[in-house]
Amino acid sequence: MKAGQIAVIGRANAGKSTLINAMVGEKVSIVSPKPQTTRNTILAVLTDKDYQVVFTDTPGLYKASSLLSSYMQKETETASREVDAILYVIDAHAGLKEEELNTLNRFVNLGLPIAVAITKTDIMQKEALPEVIVRIAEEANLPVVPVSARKNRGLKELLSVILEMLPEGDFLFPEDVLSDKSEKFMCSEILREKILLGYEKEIPHGVAIVTNRFERDERGVWQIDMDIVCEKQNHKAIIIGKQGGALKETLSHARQSMESFLGGKVFLKAYVVVKENWRDRDGLIKDFGYEVHKK
Repeated sequence: MKAGQIAVIGRANAGKSTLINAMVGEKVSIVSPKPQTTRNTILAVLTDKDYQVVFTDTPGLYKASSLLSSYMQKETETASREVDAILYVIDAHAGLKEEELNTLNRFVNLGLPIAVAITKTDIMQKEALPEVIVRIAEEANLPVVPVSARKNRGLKELLSVILEMLPEGDFLFPEDVLSDKSEKFMCSEILREKILLGYEKEIPHGVAIVTNRFERDERGVWQIDMDIVCEKQNHKAIIIGKQGGALKETLSHARQSMESFLGGKVFLKAYVVVKENWRDRDGLIKDFGYEVHKK
């Protein structure tokens, strides 16, 4: 049997989470068109009778601008050293930049088996794709697989390349496990995803979700109470909206997704609280579930 862990690494918005969800066949990581959507490393498990692939979804690579984003970059660096192989994801529909190749080579130098997935090929110019593939293959000497997660293209070919990189061994997780994250964590991520999708500019990046209650009552209804933590009073006003309309709409979308995920009725309450500049406050970052790795 083939079994191992593969870190999925790439720049912010490269399509890592969307690709992993497509490979696993379930929504394990939240997705949005905004950078910094993934904050924690999340394991997604793909199991068949002959193999088990444990994907590690990592925060996107970008220049850190806060203590929280610095933590996220360290999470990615740590994950790249604790796996059997690396899948480096590139969104090349806007062209392949030299900076991208330099970053790729930094991970090549770790000495682990590595492959490259070119994502979003359904929206890039077809004539540009061969040039991108040849350039990566020549400069980095790596296997390159073009894929479209949304169109389900190239996923079988990518899986074959991944399995070639993984060692023989026993399964790392029971066969029915899809992720290492709890239902409580996933529901907090669902609410954060709806905020990422529903609000513009900087507001979603300054939001954390704190779950105060997560339990199923005697009727089988999930009782979920959460705090939406933001950084400024004017952000709170925008999240709530006129007469609470924006927040009500966000919670309605989140509740529907939670019910689908949990397979039962959900009663969801949420309050918006302000914690000034929490992304640069070590104690609050830890309180909100993000462990800060010291240098």
